[in-house]
Formats: sequence, structure tokens, C-alpha cells
Amino acid sequence: MFAPRALLTLVVAGLLVSARAARAGELYSYVDDDGVMHFSNAPTDARYRKLGKKATAGGVYRATAQARALPLPRAGAQDRYVEHIRAAAAKYRIPEALLLAVMAVESNFDHRAVSEKGAVGLMQLMPGTAKDMYVADAYEPAQNIEGGARYLRILANMYDGDLVRTLAAYNAGPDAVRRAGGEVPDIPETREYVRKVVALYEAYKAGR
Repeated sequence: MFAPRALLTLVVAGLLVSARAARAGELYSYVDDDGVMHFSNAPTDARYRKLGKKATAGGVYRATAQARALPLPRAGAQDRYVEHIRAAAAKYRIPEALLLAVMAVESNFDHRAVSEKGAVGLMQLMPGTAKDMYVADAYEPAQNIEGGARYLRILANMYDGDLVRTLAAYNAGPDAVRRAGGEVPDIPETREYVRKVVALYEAYKAGR
């Protein structure tokens, strides 16, 4: 997902913050002249201000104008899946808004969607990932959503609740993040993917 942790425009309130991260202490942030929000638990710049308890792990995310202006899918596209989304979000402690954002970018809420690489369904699960997440039928909405939420939870735990790396790994795979030294792989598709998901996540949280 993005250059050396290069990208997150807004504090991701309450998102995927692991217990360990929460115990690590308070987080601080500031927005520089370029509109980039910086995070740290050991502030070294006078511009840092303490965040509330609901904050994301460290990192910087610069959303492009395209990502910030990204329109939401047509109204009501996700309505038929609300029950499944709520159940999966509660079970795996993933914000409903995040599941909606991932689904919107992955498949635009089309449970029949199939990518050129063979990813299937609402959360675009690859066959191997679907199997690992105990998804017997990736075209079946409830199974696909639960499988995607389960995978997001596993990745969130792997990266100590860091949203940027979690989404990068969801898109490009944990191996790609590892090869990038634990940072966002230098893959344009992955960088833009994370930008879009974060922008939509913020929009869904705001009720837009």
C-alpha cells in the first residue's frame, strides 16, 4: 500500500488499533504544509498535538485529489448485504465502514464479480485465500463477507493494527509487504487501492 508508510490523510478513528498499540501510550499528530498528517507516539516537532484514544497506528497517508473526490457507489448498492456486514464486523471487530469501503473498491458490491487474476465475489477473495478463510462458496455473499473480514482481522493483528499496511497486504499480499521491508510495496495499483479505500472509509464514517 504506499511508499514507505507514505499516506493517510485522516485519523482513522478507532480502527484496528491493537491492544498492544493502545498500551504503547498516547499518539500525537500534526498536518504539515502539504496537507500530510503525521503520527507519532514520541513527538519531536512542536506542531504535534495529542490525539484522543481513538486513533490509528503511526504512518502518513497522502490522499490524491482523485481519491478524495472518489464518488460512492450508487445509493443502496450494499443494502442487501447489511445483515452480513454487521455480523462479520462484530465477529471480527472490523468497522462496518471499513468493510463497506473494501467491498466498494474491490467489487462495487457485485457478488458475481471475478477479477482477471481470479479473485471472486464482494471482497474479491483469491481461491487460496477463500480456502484458508473457510469459504466454501466465494460467490455466496455471507461466506465471502465473513471470509474477507476474517482475513482483514488476521492482517490487522499481523501489523499491530496499522491500517495502511493491513490494506496493502490485503491488496498485494503479506509477502509483498515483507519484501518491501514491512512498508507499502512500490506498486502503483496497491498505492491507489489504499488511497481509495481510506477515502471511502472516511466517507462512509461521515455518512456520505
